[in-house]
Parts: sequence; structure tokens; C-alpha cells
Amino acid sequence: MVLTLLPSSSMPSLSIWEIFSFDSFAHAFMFAVLTYLMVVGLKKQYTYLQLKHYAIRAAFFVSSMFGIAIELLQHFFVPGRQGDMIDVLSNTIGCILGILLFKWIYRM
Repeated sequence: MVLTLLPSSSMPSLSIWEIFSFDSFAHAFMFAVLTYLMVVGLKKQYTYLQLKHYAIRAAFFVSSMFGIAIELLQHFFVPGRQGDMIDVLSNTIGCILGILLFKWIYRM
């Protein structure tokens, strides 16, 4: 969360196209890791069996909502940053990549 709330001036500008900026890749990578680790954790817990069964859906939902919340925080509370639909898309793509990584590693 701290990294996503940094001012945009502290991000390197390596954009090839405006849509594929360093910021978008950073968001996608962080959310892929977040979602992957969340699915692993939910699958390995035995306290809430319903949550274990729906771990992928729950991780996707929580991570996606967290990404939207981050963008709203950036837009309304962080000077120098603004909420961006491209970042929401990057976050969601990262969530999907995290799920695909989980499925690839665990072959489920």
C-alpha cells in the first residue's frame, strides 16, 4: 500500500506507450504477488472451510477491491497523485496473473 501511495514524481519514467508505464507494471506486479500469496494462505488454512473452498474468488475480490480503494485514496487524499482507471485495470490484470501463477505452480 505504501508503494502505491508514493507521489508520481518518485516513479521512474520508462513508458514506451502511455498505457504501459512503469507505474502500470509496478501495480500489476504488486497485485499479482498480493493475490498469489492470498490464495496460498487461504488454501492452506483449515479454520474456515468455505473460505478455503472459494479461496481464488475471495482473493480476487479482496485484491480487486483493495486496488480500487488504493486508487480512491490516491485521488482524494494524496497530493501529486490521482486515481486512474489504467491503474485499476493494471491492478486487476495483476490479480488475474497472480491467480494464473497459483494455478500454474499448484496445478489445480
